[in-house]
Amino acid sequence: MSKFLLKSLLFSPAVLGAALAVSSSAMAADTKVAEASSVDLGGVSELVQLPESALAPASGDLSNRELSTIKPEPISVAQAAPESFSPANTSTLDQINRYGREGRASANQMGQVTSVSQLTDVRPTDWAFQALQSLVERYGCIVGYPDRTYRGNQAMTRYEFAAGLNACMDRVNELIAAGTADLVRKEDLAVLQRLQEEFAAELAVLRGRVDALEARTATLEKQQFSTTTKLAGEVIFAVTDEFLGNAGTNNTVFQNRVRLALNTSFTGKDLLVTRLAAGNADLFSIPGGGVEGIQTFNFGNTGGNQVFADWVAYFFPIGENLQFYIPAIAGLHYDYAPTFSGYFEAFDGGTGPLSIFAQRNPIYLIGGGSGAAATFNFGNIKISGGYLADGSDGSGTAGTFAANVPSAKFGLFNGSYAALGQIGFDTGNFGIGFTYVNAYRRGAIFDAGSGLPSSGTLFANGFFGFDAAGNLLDKFPTNVNAYGVSGYFKLTPTISINAFGSYINADDIGDGFGAAQIWTFGGGVAFADFGKKGNLLGLFAGVEPYVGNPAQYGLGNLQNKMPIHLEGFYKFQLTDNISITPGIIYIINAGQSSVGDTNALIGTLRTTFTF
Repeated sequence: MSKFLLKSLLFSPAVLGAALAVSSSAMAADTKVAEASSVDLGGVSELVQLPESALAPASGDLSNRELSTIKPEPISVAQAAPESFSPANTSTLDQINRYGREGRASANQMGQVTSVSQLTDVRPTDWAFQALQSLVERYGCIVGYPDRTYRGNQAMTRYEFAAGLNACMDRVNELIAAGTADLVRKEDLAVLQRLQEEFAAELAVLRGRVDALEARTATLEKQQFSTTTKLAGEVIFAVTDEFLGNAGTNNTVFQNRVRLALNTSFTGKDLLVTRLAAGNADLFSIPGGGVEGIQTFNFGNTGGNQVFADWVAYFFPIGENLQFYIPAIAGLHYDYAPTFSGYFEAFDGGTGPLSIFAQRNPIYLIGGGSGAAATFNFGNIKISGGYLADGSDGSGTAGTFAANVPSAKFGLFNGSYAALGQIGFDTGNFGIGFTYVNAYRRGAIFDAGSGLPSSGTLFANGFFGFDAAGNLLDKFPTNVNAYGVSGYFKLTPTISINAFGSYINADDIGDGFGAAQIWTFGGGVAFADFGKKGNLLGLFAGVEPYVGNPAQYGLGNLQNKMPIHLEGFYKFQLTDNISITPGIIYIINAGQSSVGDTNALIGTLRTTFTF
């Protein structure tokens, strides 16, 4: 089965090449359905734009996590549909589009007419146009343009004219009903009567449309889930295997992960994220027992497809430039701090690289949990700072978070924590950030708050072996001081390069060995819209976190070898909501170990559904 998967991965570029040849011919006609058909039921307006995926926002937006990318918009009730309007078989968007095309004719198609009812457009020189303009000026009628102007020098369709006429008729009726009929001139009533006769058909259609839209709006209000909340989701199916190293203990598997996020806004500028997750994506056994090459869908699941809350957080602004972030569950530093990773940042979703390591500098994986953070944007300057505590002790599951409980060494201020400070500069085409993290870790160092490693070798995470049951041995608490730099540069609007590097001084308190010097660095090049809009081709190379001074530990199998990470992937966007990503991850010197074969090769065919 492993050989079959490997062959399929090697053969997939040819298949994708054929698909690209077909799809490229249709690019000129490609349209974004989502841009033309998003009808929001949330009733929330002016929400700060979030990351584009749902699951994955761009750095510096309100939220950096993948499922907080949906922007709620208010329900838009517009005039729509021609005379043959039927609520049973015509969508609101079709009505709007068809209404916008109604009654339009170029000037050279217009012959001489004797009645305004024969006109396709109502022109500024027509008596009806001038009569209505006079009524608008006298009675303060609003004809319906968004800028609340009459636009008296522009031609109008007969249906636009009828909308204005209807507004003036309503205004005159209000004056009469209020007992101020003496303000309405008799000659104006005669003009209104004549206009009403000339545009009787259009007025009838218009009023029918309004009644139908009011009925549809009432139905939506009754059936909507919430006036403040939108649902976003991502489902990943992945066929994957490991072919080298411990291949005898690994098999081809079909893994999955599901994430559902409820994105809520109370003011239109804040955001409350409540996300549920489930999955069955267990890790492969690789040389050295580390997590080099761990994939994004391995992050954030407990195995067995058990549903749990894996992220609860609240974003809110103060003023125009200051954004606060308060996570209650599973907060991460890259939720609020830009990672300067270009197109490689996918926020652990299924729309970017296969691995967690290729997405960003591992310095952002030091700690996580609950706490508070803020980012200040001053032009191109971005200053971020945050404090996250998790109470982890190394007994969690990769990508899940230990509870913050009121017992010794597990609290908000007396347990594991990580404090980050960062200053960055970003123009949109070039960005660079300098990051410092001070942390106290009772579990793994690069654990994203879970207690277990999410990147690098076991030695780089402070673990030096397993017990008889296969569990990681208890480790001493570690004081961490980490220094990192990350940056990206767009060669063109669709080609981006990025690079990062970090040095971490990790002192395991009480082990007698002194401080470990941990290094990590990497870089990649990404080609967006490669072959088709929405596609992404990425090539990445780097060294996952490793101990650079192994000799002082006196462990025979711990070598001063760099765990080199090579990765190539190609995301092929089938539709706006479905993508397929074949890719390969090759690890050289996995685990810094001299025991057995120290290389690993992971092949994956990932399918991602977003909604």
